[in-house]
Amino acid sequence: MPPAPAPPSALPDSQRRWPEGWACALAGAVGIGVILVLIGLRAVDAGVGTAAGATVGVVTLCLVALVRKEARHPAPAPPSAPEDLERRAALADALEGLPEPLLVVAALETDEMTSGRVVFANAAARDFLRIQGDSPPLATVVRHPQVLQVVDEALFGRIPAEAAYESGGAQDRFWKAIARPLPPAADGARTALLMLTDETDSRRNERMRADFLANASHELRTPLASLAGFIETLRGHAKDDPAARERFLEIMAAQADRMARLVADLMSLSRIELNEHIPPSGRVDIAMAVTDVIDALAPQAGGAGVNVMPTLPPAGTAVVTGDRDQIVQVVQNLVDNAVKYAGPGGAVSVQVEAGLSGTAIVAPGKTNVARLSLLTPDKTDEAYVVLRVSDTGPGIAREHLPRLTERFYRVEGQKSGDRSGTGLGLAIVKHIMNRHRGGLAVEAAQGKGATFLAYFPVIGAGDAYPAVLSQRAASLS
Repeated sequence: MPPAPAPPSALPDSQRRWPEGWACALAGAVGIGVILVLIGLRAVDAGVGTAAGATVGVVTLCLVALVRKEARHPAPAPPSAPEDLERRAALADALEGLPEPLLVVAALETDEMTSGRVVFANAAARDFLRIQGDSPPLATVVRHPQVLQVVDEALFGRIPAEAAYESGGAQDRFWKAIARPLPPAADGARTALLMLTDETDSRRNERMRADFLANASHELRTPLASLAGFIETLRGHAKDDPAARERFLEIMAAQADRMARLVADLMSLSRIELNEHIPPSGRVDIAMAVTDVIDALAPQAGGAGVNVMPTLPPAGTAVVTGDRDQIVQVVQNLVDNAVKYAGPGGAVSVQVEAGLSGTAIVAPGKTNVARLSLLTPDKTDEAYVVLRVSDTGPGIAREHLPRLTERFYRVEGQKSGDRSGTGLGLAIVKHIMNRHRGGLAVEAAQGKGATFLAYFPVIGAGDAYPAVLSQRAASLS
């Protein structure tokens, strides 16, 4: 009769511990996977919270396994179990490589809430909190009362806790502190896990959405109030005055046209953002697109007394991969702005060049003017087709350049006129250029006109569509 299997307590350590070690290693691998998902979903508020919670759960499971294991077997692993040591080293490397600050805090069983000390901190935590020395007091590392409170709740109340706080510095950053209780250590000290999650991007996106809704409602409310006022006037004393009625109807038509353009731009921006992560697949000749736009805008330019001067290469030499409707929209927005600001008797230059490198495009052009890149492509060593649109208008002061592509932003003194813009044109251009892996730059100075440069990668310059576009699209204004 074969011998009965030995009970678990009679098995050697190398046979008795392997299931727990494999569970811990698996938890570490899952934690790394969830962290990568957390990074990919940074721009999605709900996704950030869900992924952060899942990550804390996995890391907590792993640390619990380690603490329980050490409590049962405080002696170091014998040399006859190299696999166990390798698994521990792999887990330690995994925790060390997490991109979010992670700490383990321990405190003796006492009523003193400030007795917590940092017994483990990964590289991100040491760098962010500037941790020096071994087992420093938590109160000297983290000085935010909200964070200390959630750690105390996890240590002494044995309950999970979370808190949001704002860190100081040159740029405000928003963080979420997540504390989870861990089993007591071998020496009886209470332990807790503390993870800090950076929520700066999600807060910024939320603020951007709030600003967008406020600006959109304001822009729509202004023409609506004007229309309501004139309708009331026409119903009253002006209904029998033909001259006043004609003047008021003309103003009402202009306000209705402004509101229609605003709604059209909002819908266009929404469609572009929806498909911004999808690479275009068509073939577009930039020179032909410019010709079509100039022909369409000829009546407007002639009525404004503006001379439009195109300089185009031969057909077929400036072909790019792109969405023709969107590229035409880029050309139309840039040329339309140039015609509008050139003024009567002014001139607009539209140039198309093919085969330029990204470095050559962003090199300084005009002297005594400010130059700023509004959107930089991921690769600058490719060949590009560049569109330059210049006008002889009043120009733009240096301090306004960084905000030109913000939604609804318009330079002071240019918000009124016979054809005031919606403030969305350059924001639309930037999103379209981002989808086409292109770039956008501006050269301008007060009294010296302005030049906008939009450049597209030529066909064959780079067939791989970079996955980083989805991250770039969420951070755009």
